Amino acid sequence: MKNFIIPVLSLTLLAGCKKNPEKPIPNVIDSMAQAREKNIETAIQQKKTDEVAVKAANDGILQVLKSKDYKTFASFIHPEKGVSFSMYGFVSPKEDKHFSKEDFVKFQPTKTVFTWGAQDGSGDPYKATINDYFAKWVFSKDFTTAQYSLNKFLGGGNSLNNLKEIYPGKDFTENYIKGTEKNGEMDWKTIRLVFEEFQGKQYLIAVVNDQWTI
Repeated sequence: MKNFIIPVLSLTLLAGCKKNPEKPIPNVIDSMAQAREKNIETAIQQKKTDEVAVKAANDGILQVLKSKDYKTFASFIHPEKGVSFSMYGFVSPKEDKHFSKEDFVKFQPTKTVFTWGAQDGSGDPYKATINDYFAKWVFSKDFTTAQYSLNKFLGGGNSLNNLKEIYPGKDFTENYIKGTEKNGEMDWKTIRLVFEEFQGKQYLIAVVNDQWTI
């Protein structure tokens, strides 16, 4: 009988242990929850800070373009990745003009002519100096008065827009000027600026112009 009781007691004790597993101390649970909440708040706050930094960089770039202060523009170019220029909404890394920061600084003051892309309709190459391209194409309208958006497209027509595919996960701004009623609102224009953070600062990696195409 005694030999039978001992195994039964052992089984009972084991069952009791399974039914009552060790639970985290309440203080530990509270600390973990507080840590998670703090991480979420930090992430949200960081995103807000990023949005402010991107908006400030966007506005600063538009101002230097308006004043044709291209030397200051160079300070916004990504130190390692440089900057690319797309004439239209369809980004083509192999064909679009790209400058390292050093090359931009070197060639900007000169009269060196570059090919920036092919013009819509005719397909003719668009050739111009950096200064002429900026004045006549990049900032063909006063985009400081444009409608602003972050990571959202405002302008769109019949041309392909692959910005998000070429620059996945990157923050971009859109500065959109609506078309006029006289031209059926087809004369809209926009400039998109693509940014990447580097050493705590937002730098420009792409300038994408867009407009109605044939």
